[in-house]
Amino acid sequence: MDLSTYQTMDPHLLVGVVNTAIRNHCESLDDLCKTHDLDAEILTTRLAEAGYDYMPEQKRFR
Repeated sequence: MDLSTYQTMDPHLLVGVVNTAIRNHCESLDDLCKTHDLDAEILTTRLAEAGYDYMPEQKRFR
């Protein structure tokens, strides 16, 4: 799964890619960011601007 374009990817597509990656390959958002060398603050801000918030107890953005 290529997340290298996460800063410019459409956020509505990005949320699906991120949620799938966390569910299938990572333990948490932090694990996803470390694994793919992503800036968690940039990622969460981009998704928050599109109306998505991270739910740590569910391990996904909604």
